[in-house]
Amino acid sequence: MLAEKSPDVVWQDTDIDKQRRNKLNRHESAILWFTGLSGSGKSTIANELEKVLHQLTIRTYILDGDNIRHGLSKDLAFSDDDRRENIRRIGEVAKLFVESGTMTLTTFISPFRQERDSVRQLMKKNEYLEIYVKCSLDMCEQRDVKGLYAKARKGEIKQFTGIDSPYEEPENADITVDTTTMTTEESVNKILNYMIENEFIKCRRKPDKETLTACNYYKYYGK
Repeated sequence: MLAEKSPDVVWQDTDIDKQRRNKLNRHESAILWFTGLSGSGKSTIANELEKVLHQLTIRTYILDGDNIRHGLSKDLAFSDDDRRENIRRIGEVAKLFVESGTMTLTTFISPFRQERDSVRQLMKKNEYLEIYVKCSLDMCEQRDVKGLYAKARKGEIKQFTGIDSPYEEPENADITVDTTTMTTEESVNKILNYMIENEFIKCRRKPDKETLTACNYYKYYGK
């Protein structure tokens, strides 16, 4: 159980705020929250999307599930309570990144709807984008590049999402990319189009009716 916050702890405002940082960066900041089963393609898609955003001189950072458990959450296991605490911590860290003016991509299974919704509630309307990387369990197991599903099937890993721990699919994800049928490029392009249409990325001029892709939408975006 988390300790109660002391009444002596008061938030300290600073003169340089998020709005001034975003103005300096010349772009808005937000959380792009990737959720899905292990092996669904979250990290792959986030990495490719970050490459595009970086080329557009948008400041980015990926908070990766495994990387976070090397440090910030190294004291946590994989019980339901520990998973919830892990997501709570990531939500607070991601919010700080947004305050710093950074477009923040998070790649966590984040299996529970309540915890994902709690992160959304931390943010303003256009500062949180939930991306459901959908993939069948069979396909995830076929990929299994880390060998985790095989270990879970043998009982060597307990409380593994999709095997003996539930994954609650998003009911109202902002974007769904189905990597059972979509390529990484198609998934990235779908996310880019959504981000432009909903002004997470603001273009110099409105795009034509053509489908925007990582290759052709640079002409619409500029400093």
